[in-house]
Amino acid sequence: MTANDAPSGKQPTATYDSAFLKACRREPVPHTPVWFMRQAGRSLPEYRKVREGIPMLESCARPELVTEITLQPVRRHGVDAAIYYSDIVVPLKAIGVDLDIKPGVGPVVEQPIRTRADLARLRDLTPEDIPYVTEAIGMLTRELGATPLIGFAGAPFTLASYLVEGGPSRTYENAKAMMYGDPQLWADLLDRLADITAAFLKVQIEAGASAVQLFDSWAGALAPADYRRSVLPASAKVFDAVAEHGVPRIHFGVGTGELLGLMGEAGADVVGVDWRVPLDEAVRRVGPGKALQGNLDPTVLFAGKDVVEAKAQEVLDAAAGLEGHVFNLGHGVMPKTDPDALTRLVEYVHGASAR
Repeated sequence: MTANDAPSGKQPTATYDSAFLKACRREPVPHTPVWFMRQAGRSLPEYRKVREGIPMLESCARPELVTEITLQPVRRHGVDAAIYYSDIVVPLKAIGVDLDIKPGVGPVVEQPIRTRADLARLRDLTPEDIPYVTEAIGMLTRELGATPLIGFAGAPFTLASYLVEGGPSRTYENAKAMMYGDPQLWADLLDRLADITAAFLKVQIEAGASAVQLFDSWAGALAPADYRRSVLPASAKVFDAVAEHGVPRIHFGVGTGELLGLMGEAGADVVGVDWRVPLDEAVRRVGPGKALQGNLDPTVLFAGKDVVEAKAQEVLDAAAGLEGHVFNLGHGVMPKTDPDALTRLVEYVHGASAR
């Protein structure tokens, strides 16, 4: 089954016919659809209010809170899709990895994965491990109506980077040392993470998610040859595992201009592009048969309204010849972004692209 097939039993016709899903399927749209990575989060005062005093991973396990946070940007901004509120390390936590998200730092793993014996700590993920995901998505799809819900997961390379390094890194020295020095252990680690990631996405799809996005946030640290040899097989395994569900699959990474073609090869229907590569150049690198997503520089939103609109128009102009285009930022919404700037941007893109 492909993203061009008929909607599944969990996919209401109104949702299937939404501008967002049409763009993902490279079909004509009434306007360019818009959503933002990290649209639910620290830029919204209502988010800060409901999250006050609640640790990140705990908030991801409360269905009512997940539902409220996911809906907040849809209500405020009028975006064309919601993205499920969670974190890429949730499935790792669910299978018993000792980790926490430390404010101002990010995910920190108590015992990094460094040896073959450590792989035994990464067991399979089952739906029973994450009942709160199924419950929250059920609540969300009822509330969202015709607005699609995007499920998501961290890609095997990015998850492996956290697990091997023990936390965020700028150099990925331990992860790359394993990749280069023990390629079989590295391949086995990524293969195990691909199974966990695919299981996490399947739970979201089967609960009602209309599309899924695989975040390979740190893939830009790799040379193309290393990506093809040591990362692409695991990402492709994830996309292949969920292909039968027929929902659009999006692939996104940061600083991946040199990898765009390879990321397309991994099997996604939509390739996310950060702000470093114009969309008309990105389509040449990705090749035909894929929609593109992106790619306004998030910092532009700190400039005035006229600048934001001019830069947004540049993105729309660069996307004019694409088979399908989903407007987004080139990375996530920054915490200090004025929410009203996002609302105005949605209105501008809808109006400027109306057909």
